[in-house]
Amino acid sequence: MFVKRFLALLSTRNKEFIRDRSSLGWNILMPVLIVMGFAFAFSGDIGKQFKVGVLNQNAATELARQFLELKHIEFYAVTDLERAIKKVQRHQVDMILDAQQQQYWINAESPAGYMVEKVLLATPQASFEKQTVEGKMIRYLDWVIPGILSMNMMFSALFGVGFVIVRYRKNGMLKRLKATPVTAFEYLSAQIVSRMLLIMVVTAFVFYGTNVFVDFVMNGSHLSLFFIFALGAFSMISLGLVIAARITSEEAAGGLLNLFSWPMMFFSGVWFSLEGAAPMMQMIADIFPLTHVTAAARAIMIDGASLVDVSYHILILAGQSVVFLLFGSWYFKWD
Repeated sequence: MFVKRFLALLSTRNKEFIRDRSSLGWNILMPVLIVMGFAFAFSGDIGKQFKVGVLNQNAATELARQFLELKHIEFYAVTDLERAIKKVQRHQVDMILDAQQQQYWINAESPAGYMVEKVLLATPQASFEKQTVEGKMIRYLDWVIPGILSMNMMFSALFGVGFVIVRYRKNGMLKRLKATPVTAFEYLSAQIVSRMLLIMVVTAFVFYGTNVFVDFVMNGSHLSLFFIFALGAFSMISLGLVIAARITSEEAAGGLLNLFSWPMMFFSGVWFSLEGAAPMMQMIADIFPLTHVTAAARAIMIDGASLVDVSYHILILAGQSVVFLLFGSWYFKWD
């Protein structure tokens, strides 16, 4: 009987979403339009700010300090040299400078790296050891694609579950379900599975559909990326359950959902890198599930990382999912 009731709820929710053409169209069209807009906006050559990663900044020599005092160059601290060099290979960073050993790394094919090197060597009495790396340039579009997909999942998860439950509670649907043999666990499980299926289908459609026109970078495993998106969707759906557990007003639900979704969208590294940002901002960003979904997906797509390489993000997402789900189920009420 449990399986029968669960499947009935799952089928009903899926049919409701598919029949709501405006919601279905918005979930599919919005990320496609964003991707195509970025593809058009960043299809040509655009100016870029010089960006230099600095290793051993606190132990910088006098010559290195003179270079670090220059204006119009963005300097940020580097702790992982291997990871930083990969960014130079992808043209995301123009130079890596070891301020203590007076070594620097540039990409031989990077015009911006060439200009920063000329500025560095123009420092009086300059004596720096050059290291050259090679690598294909990663477009901003390639970098932002994982964030766009994750962001679309976030909105679909939060509003597709949280707002729907509140609407059901307000119009008395949940109160009527309470009089049936359906349990809260069965109802919430059906909501989660239904929304996850829809999110993953839409995400796959957007991913492969836009790739036909944009041809973005995919260096990692498609199965690993699917797992990360599925875990991220589960985590954010569980967060939506927490928000909608007892709210009876659609206006209050909309306000709370926006309160959670908009800070996540701007502070989770979707549109810009958090490297070089204030430590407090990075700590706040680390709380959001969207941060870990985006970072893990980006590492798989661009760096070719495995699930082991992004295990930190997986553990955070899994832990948040369990906490959100347990609290949402315990706090949930029918009326």
